[in-house]
Amino acid sequence: MQFQPMYYDGELFLPKIEFNMTSNQSVGIITDLKRKQLLMNQLVDHSRYYLFQAGQSEYMRLTVEELITFLIRVSVRDGRAALLMEYFALKEEQKVKIKDLSSSKRMYVTLLRVFFAHQPTLVLEEPYFYLEEQDRRHFKRILDDLSKEKQILILTSNLEDALISCDAIYRLNESGFHPLDIRDSEEDKQEVQKQDEVNITLQKISTKRNDKVILFNPPEIDFIESVEGSILVHVGGENYDCALTLTELEQRLLNFGFYRCHRSYIVNLQKVREIITWTKNSYSLRLNTGKDAVVPLSRSKLQELKALLNI
Repeated sequence: MQFQPMYYDGELFLPKIEFNMTSNQSVGIITDLKRKQLLMNQLVDHSRYYLFQAGQSEYMRLTVEELITFLIRVSVRDGRAALLMEYFALKEEQKVKIKDLSSSKRMYVTLLRVFFAHQPTLVLEEPYFYLEEQDRRHFKRILDDLSKEKQILILTSNLEDALISCDAIYRLNESGFHPLDIRDSEEDKQEVQKQDEVNITLQKISTKRNDKVILFNPPEIDFIESVEGSILVHVGGENYDCALTLTELEQRLLNFGFYRCHRSYIVNLQKVREIITWTKNSYSLRLNTGKDAVVPLSRSKLQELKALLNI
């Protein structure tokens, strides 16, 4: 897939972007609203791309069953409405008018249009944003099935939404277009040397923002992530640059209740609210912070974390 560069007020706002997409793979791009729109504006070939934009709506006076029957009739998809209602987990809602559904269920039904698209590539803007947990799981299952025959690109501003379905994730911002390392492999575990001294005297973590040095007490920190070679310390919904490596931070924060939950993440266990299971090999941690945050959990770390949390 390729996007041409675009300029705004004389400055490069959207760099030239090229990356490969194959069937059985979903790609996510984390970016802001304006850049999402610029990307979608370039996908004008409707024979190749099906575009789902956030805020789309459906025929509110139709029942769910009537809508599915209509989509079957106008698309190239074969199938009976009754079977699809069961596949979509909508049997209880089949006679309900779309206008009478909950906001989450209404958006879920609207998203089902992607199932009937004939184009080889599906481009979805914020597909999970309005969905509650159960509808998220149903739609993820559908996207996983679609990815076996189609290419899927998800544009979102939320890391959690990208982690749910995407095999490869990129970040697009003022710094450019860069891949986000989300690999999870036993071979990628980093060996940490055991220290002879168990007492850690360091009480502050030094960070930097706008040429100012900012010191944080460990309990203030929500989580730490490695992004494109940079270390970001997240505190209260904001992030700060740190000169230390993840391994150095892991060693220094061990006695303060922090845990290396992924090759690219360290989390404050005191702020973990929920362990999310997306599939048998896909997990996340939801944190109880000022701004609801979600970080990935390596499958190899799941049992060890449960033991630490006594669950």
